Amino acid sequence: MLKPRATAHRELVSLDGLWRFAVDGTVGDRPWAAPIATTLEAAVPASYNDLFVDPAIRDHVGVVWYQRTVRVPRGWAGERIVLRVDAATHAGAVYVDERLVGEHIGGYTPFEIDLTGIVEPGSAFRLTISVDNRLTNVTIPPGTVTVGPDGRATQKYLHDFYNYAGLARSVWLYSTPQSYVRDITVTTGLDVGTGLVEYRVDVDGKGDVSVRLLDHDGADVAAGAGASGVVRIAQPTLWQPGAGYLYDLEVLLTEGGTLVDSYTLPVGIRTVEVVGDRFLINGEPFYFTGFGKHEDTAVRGKGHDDAYLVHDFQLMEWIGANSLRTSHYPYAEEVLEFADRHGIVIIDETAAVGLNLAVEAGLTGAAPRPTFSPETLNDQTQAAHAQHIRELVARDKNHPSVVMWCVANEPSSNEDGAREYFEPLISLTRELDPTRPVTIANVMFASAETDLVSDLLDVICLNRYYGWYVATGDLATAERYLESDLLAWSAKYGKPIMMTEYGADTLPGLHSVWDAPWTEEYQRDYLEMNHRVFDRIPAFVGEQVWNFADFQTSHGIHRVDGNRKGVFTRDRKPKAAAFALRERWRTWGGRKPHTVTHDDEVLLSLSGIDA
Repeated sequence: MLKPRATAHRELVSLDGLWRFAVDGTVGDRPWAAPIATTLEAAVPASYNDLFVDPAIRDHVGVVWYQRTVRVPRGWAGERIVLRVDAATHAGAVYVDERLVGEHIGGYTPFEIDLTGIVEPGSAFRLTISVDNRLTNVTIPPGTVTVGPDGRATQKYLHDFYNYAGLARSVWLYSTPQSYVRDITVTTGLDVGTGLVEYRVDVDGKGDVSVRLLDHDGADVAAGAGASGVVRIAQPTLWQPGAGYLYDLEVLLTEGGTLVDSYTLPVGIRTVEVVGDRFLINGEPFYFTGFGKHEDTAVRGKGHDDAYLVHDFQLMEWIGANSLRTSHYPYAEEVLEFADRHGIVIIDETAAVGLNLAVEAGLTGAAPRPTFSPETLNDQTQAAHAQHIRELVARDKNHPSVVMWCVANEPSSNEDGAREYFEPLISLTRELDPTRPVTIANVMFASAETDLVSDLLDVICLNRYYGWYVATGDLATAERYLESDLLAWSAKYGKPIMMTEYGADTLPGLHSVWDAPWTEEYQRDYLEMNHRVFDRIPAFVGEQVWNFADFQTSHGIHRVDGNRKGVFTRDRKPKAAAFALRERWRTWGGRKPHTVTHDDEVLLSLSGIDA
């Protein structure tokens, strides 16, 4: 799916701003049929939950309504007219005046509705969007809605972040010609120093396709003809971690020699592969440093904000991070575009978090239920999950920053039914994109001995909290547990291993001379313990701390105003651990020092050198 762009043949109108807003049940049975009678206005993009002071709005379970008036530019006569919603969490329905024109399920990927013939250039229409935040056993992520004796609905879910909802990303109205470039798929490679850009262009309507590849200065470096092909670039400048060089692939659609549409796609030439226990970018070993993050800020919730985007990436550069995982859902496409331009490496994750009913039993003390069964997560859940993967790959397939797909976070991959659930989804991901490795972020319950799916994956990604949830406050014991765990994975699979989560909740300003959990010193020492173990594992290829910044969660006695595992506070102030990480990561200059392998030990032994 191509992101809308303003070009010589396309126009783009932002519908961001203040919309009329109402909670379902307060504005009649057909809120779309007339102007909503409300005094409330909600910002778009933003989650609605924290905008207002009424707890009935913040904690509302169900549908809310957004509405505004939209005028179609009169110059769009004869053009296609399309509405695009970048995200409606978790399901959206769109009405033009009194007419339902489209629906979408899934809270973190965009959807479009062709309004050609429904709205008229030069005229105005009433646009109403309903957004439903309810999660069930057949949604991704899953959840449960219950209705109490008072008739009030409550939402429960197993993911450890607040269920922010609404129109958290931009809404657009845009035009294209009647014959237009609908989609572009690009893959890149290297052949003895020559860059290869393989392209496929999908066109709706008539016309001939040609392409030009332009360098950073706008000079032509290659060209091709036809809707598919390969262009070759001698001695290309590669897209690399920390140096996000981009070419422009200009796609031209002509009819009878007349240019009728064009679209320019930024392209980074790079390769990604897994060889043995190494993760390679452009044939060179890459070591991930960075974080799991969240789209989470005060007031905005999950609302995208360019100011926070810039500042967060500045903090990542300051600390020496070269990567992030889009935990636990696809982030706004602006994040990936920024990463493309600045050489930040992305692990791109679906919204499949909370597929683990063992966590529910552990938190509530209730009898455990099977995660995978007709009554819990079932064939419908799997079908919804598959659609999430299709939409993620369709949106993000051309971003050079994206180097790996993460199919799920912390599922019950050790339970009966896990392989039957995940094997088709992993196969689907590879079928949709055979060029990138595939992984799952593994939960602590699923050990190397009990996990049922990791043989299907390219990289072993582990979430481990020894010293926090296990052996709390006892870092010596935690170190033994962690090393034993990592060595077991390495011995069994011989694949690259990285840590996608490790961290300790920390209250800024709390200090102690002892190993006291929640103190800044403990967070620093906890991370250093992990790093000692990482550096002893030859197959280890990366470390992503949980979390970049503190973030909001649902209420719970184990949380103090949200999850406090951030290295930065929610308003982006550094804790002591941030400086320790900066010293470790920036000392490397973006590349981890050489780790002594078994083969190295043999060579050193033969040469009489002590490893």
